Amino acid sequence: MPASSSSSAQAAREALAKRLQHLRQDAGLTGKELSSWCGWHPAKTSRIQKGEAAPSDADIRAWCAACGAEDQTEDLIATARVVDSMYVEWRRIHKNGMRKVQEDFYSLHEQAAVCRVYCSNAVPGFFQTADFATALMQSITAFQGTPDDVAEAVAARLARSRFLHEGSHRFVVLLEESVLRSRIGDRETMANQLRHLLDVLPLPSVSLGVIPFTAQRVIWPLEAFYVFDDAHAVVETLTAEINIRQPREIADYRKAFAELAKMAVYGDHARALINSAINTLG
Repeated sequence: MPASSSSSAQAAREALAKRLQHLRQDAGLTGKELSSWCGWHPAKTSRIQKGEAAPSDADIRAWCAACGAEDQTEDLIATARVVDSMYVEWRRIHKNGMRKVQEDFYSLHEQAAVCRVYCSNAVPGFFQTADFATALMQSITAFQGTPDDVAEAVAARLARSRFLHEGSHRFVVLLEESVLRSRIGDRETMANQLRHLLDVLPLPSVSLGVIPFTAQRVIWPLEAFYVFDDAHAVVETLTAEINIRQPREIADYRKAFAELAKMAVYGDHARALINSAINTLG
């Protein structure tokens, strides 16, 4: 697993490495002896024990067999998969296209009663128009060099918008003003996207705030993040999706969200900023 900026991912990776190290020690094996049993170079054992390399399912099976701890194999494999899901590169997630990850986000929204979203780079998916989503996903696909299934991915992304109108879902959204001013797609695409924001602004399920350029910053601009029911946070970086479930870190994101919300404007003031962005397009 690549190095992560998420401390919860790093802590989980180190905890798994420590469990494997303890198995070796309890079995009375040195690193060289375990490596010999498993048929790999001792450097691999060292990297796994330091949390520098993620063990595969086969690695864990071999490790447990060498230590006489086959009864722990499946639990360790399950733990390793959870750790692996905490920090996942977009190229890996999108290796077969973007549709699957959009369907996964659909499930997250379907299960969440309250979704808090902060965006500093683009309109969130459940607010996007088809043309805007298409333009954005085409640029992501081109940048990552991953398979082009944009049409299917857009359909899966737009399906999330149903939760704005169905059930008791609540969307609390904060946008930096730069989101309104950064043109994605052509002028008409961006103008229609901004008009769509005006349409969703009064929905009972939506609280939409805009943080103006002129706001006195108490929290610096952050990368986009989603908090689902205070139980799961998803942070989107340029290269990876970070999944956070550690209560302490989720509390930090909630605290940051609350501070960002204090800087935002709502209602008529937010509508004025959106209209200003539309007028700037000409």
